[in-house]
Formats: sequence, C-alpha cells, structure tokens
Amino acid sequence: MENLTEKVEKLILDERRLASNVDQFFLIVCGMFVLFMQAGFAFLEAGSVRSKNTTNIIMKNVLDLFIGAISYYAVGYAFAYGESGNPFIGHVHFFATNVKQGFNATLEPHVLTPDEFYATWFFQFVFAATASTIVSGAMAERTEFTTYMVYCIFLTGFVYPIVSHWGWSESGWLVNPPEVLQVQFRDFAGSAIVHITGGTAALIGAIFLGPRIGRFNRDGTINDIPGHSVTVAALGAFILFVGFLAFNGGSQLSISGEGDGATVALAIMNTVLGGSASAITTMLLYKVTDVIRGNDHYWSLIVTMNGALAGMVSMCASCNDLYPWAAVVIGVVAGCAFISWHYFIIAVRIDDPLDAVAVHLGGGLCGILLGPIFAINGLREGVGGIIYGGHYLAFQNFGWNLLGALAIMAWTGTISTILFGTMKLLGILRVSEEVEKRGLDKIKHGEPAYPVKGYHEAEGPAYLKERNGCHNCIEMENGQVSSSNGLEDPPPPEFEEKSSL
Repeated sequence: MENLTEKVEKLILDERRLASNVDQFFLIVCGMFVLFMQAGFAFLEAGSVRSKNTTNIIMKNVLDLFIGAISYYAVGYAFAYGESGNPFIGHVHFFATNVKQGFNATLEPHVLTPDEFYATWFFQFVFAATASTIVSGAMAERTEFTTYMVYCIFLTGFVYPIVSHWGWSESGWLVNPPEVLQVQFRDFAGSAIVHITGGTAALIGAIFLGPRIGRFNRDGTINDIPGHSVTVAALGAFILFVGFLAFNGGSQLSISGEGDGATVALAIMNTVLGGSASAITTMLLYKVTDVIRGNDHYWSLIVTMNGALAGMVSMCASCNDLYPWAAVVIGVVAGCAFISWHYFIIAVRIDDPLDAVAVHLGGGLCGILLGPIFAINGLREGVGGIIYGGHYLAFQNFGWNLLGALAIMAWTGTISTILFGTMKLLGILRVSEEVEKRGLDKIKHGEPAYPVKGYHEAEGPAYLKERNGCHNCIEMENGQVSSSNGLEDPPPPEFEEKSSL
C-alpha cells in the first residue's frame, strides 16, 4: 500500500511538472511571436516615412527591444510585479534577484522559483517593448536620436511598469480595489495598459515635437507627405496581424488548465473578427468621407491596414469574454473611432506620420470601454456585461474601467509632459532644420537605407544630376545627390499638391 501511495504521489508530481513546463513553453512561444511584432512595427514605420529617414526609424525599433530589455530587467519588472508591493508600485526582483536557483534554494518569502519567473519575465517584457515602440511612429522623421533613447528607458523602466502594476499585479489598486466597491479592472491583453499608455505618450510627444517641415501651411491647407514604400508598410502590417494573435491569445498565460485551450481559441477568433470588421469599416468610411467632402477619393491600403490594427487593439481588453458577433460590433466601432481620431489629429494640426495615436489610443479606448458592455461573464459568472447580465455590478465595472483608462492617460500624460517638456526647454528634443531636410539616415547614422552609389556607382553624381534634370542639386560627402529642398530624391508631384481639411 505504501508503495502504491508513493507511485500515486510521484504521478501527481510528474503531472504538475509537465503542466508547468507546458505553460512555460506556451508563454515563450507566444512571447517570441510578440517580440517579432517589433519587426512588424519596423517595416510598417519604415514604409510610412520618407526614404531618407528609413535607417533612423528602424534603428529606433531595434533599440526599443534592446534598451527595453535592460531597463525592464533592471527595474521595470520589479516595479510591475514585485510582490508584495503597495497599490501603486512593486519593489522586489530588481535585476532578477530573489529568484530561487538550484544551488541556493531558500524558503524566504517573496522568492520565486525559475518556473514562476523566467518565462513570465520574457512574456511581460515583450509587452513593455510594444508599448515603447508605439511612440516612435508618432515622432518619426524629426526626433533627436539620443532623446528617443532616454524616453525608451523611462517608458519601459518606469511609466509602463507602474501602469501594469495597477492593472495586472495582485496588489495593484485597479485590479484589487476595496472590497466594498465589488469591481475589478478588466483588461485581458492590454487595450488600456499597453495601448492607451503608448498612445497617450505618442500624443504628448507629437504635440511637443511639432509637425514636420512642410506638413501644414499657414493658410490652413495641408501637404501630404507620403511614405516611400507601401509594399514595405504592408509587409509590416501582415507581421503585426499574426503577432496580435499571440499577443491576445497568449495573455491567457497558461494552456494546461481546464478551459485554457478554448479561451485562447476564442481570443484568437475574436481578434481576427474584430480586426476584419474594423478594416472594412475604416476602408469604407475613408472613401465615403472624401466623397462627401468633394476630395479625390481612393481605396487606401495604408488606412485599411491601420484600421485593422485599431480593431485588434480594441479586442485586447475582452477578446476572451466576448461572443464573436460582439467582436464584430466592437470592431466596427473601433473603425469609426480610428477615422474620427485620424481627422481630429489633423484638424488640430498635430503631425502623426503613422496614425499611432488613432490606432492605439483610439482603439484602446474603444476596447476598454466596450468590453464591460458586451462581456459574457464579466466580473464573474452570473454578473455578465451590461447587455447579457444587466446586473448593477456590470454598470459599476464599466465605470471602474473608465476610471482606470483616465488614470492611465493622466499618469502617462503627466510623466510624458515633464519629460518631453524638459527636453524641449533644453533644446534637445528635435533635430535642426538642416538635418531634418537632408534626412536623419546620413547625418545621424552614416548609413542611408538606399544609397545612390549602391545603384549607380559607375556613373557617379554627374550622371544622376543629368538623369534627374536636377539643376539645384547638392553633391554630398559620400557622392549622393540631394536636391536643394532637402529630399534625397526629387520630390514626388503629390508633395506640392494641397488639400483642404
């Protein structure tokens, strides 16, 4: 009998170990797909800026990953999930300390085992990197490189970790409010915690930075400054579409428990449906609004892709607790919100080359506010959302989600204002006019993404001047030819066209 008992205990222990290993593997694989979203952001942003700034924008996406890794390892994870923390901030696991190792096993409190820490750290880190990279799009083509590195440290090491502590740690004030309130912040994959944080920072950064040279005219007209490659941008968008499936599905954080697989599958299905509904809505609205305003009207690929991303962002809050039809409805609303934010940002003369604010702030607000309305279970089974349950707690939880979104915007906006405002006062936020006109690739990095010599080295600059009919060209130090207007290539005809909002 004792032998049988030992065998049963061993089987139970083996089952627990297997479940732990499977859950860790699940987090690592999903985290790798989320990390690959950095490549998606890099391609999307590179294709959406002018060729003379391609290296610069890709470099920023690369450093979002590398700087973010060090800052999140040093202090970010501790601020976010260091238990036991206070309702505002965590304070354990700085530099990955207090993690049990085989050679120094301990029973001290607040000491995690490797299976509790490493996979979780990796998955949470790639979310922090995503929040940071949102900002680079809105501030593209005119930001000082060193300034961006400083902000990346602050966002991944302090701003975002505080927000994730509020909404995702056991002791955060949003997820663990006083019992008398009977509410809890519901943000499954980060509509608010990741995307509102990044979108708010992007908005403040774009405001302090100011528009690119030539974007807005004094007479109220607007110059279109198209990116150099829709093809590259589309490649990035497709990578992001795939990454979002792991972003939202992986937020279940486990796959070995009862119902985990079904929840992950539901989250992925809803992400696809929400993104699709938003993409179609955005495409149609963009076409119709231009027709109504009497402007040239097109079926825009860039706008459609951004609309899809806004829809997937809106799914982050509650994709695990929605019927598929509700995901479609939320996606339609997210598409409308994206178009509204797109035109609003232009109307107030804020220059956002990537529509990052419209995608992430607009989509994030839709998700965090509509989730409690359409939820199946809501806070718990029997409560549901406002539509399915009608319980008074569902209404209260809507208010709590609204409060959380406003608090996140206030926190991120305040810190970003202090940081960007200080940099602007010191004169280190924006590059000079000459650098902006000539492009950041050559002057800041010495590595143009498309060096002219790489295509016509034998013919030389004289041939290029003659070929392009450029009589006011400047021969650069490396033999490249730049027109006097500061563009690496002759400006496209549409750059001179003006459209009225």
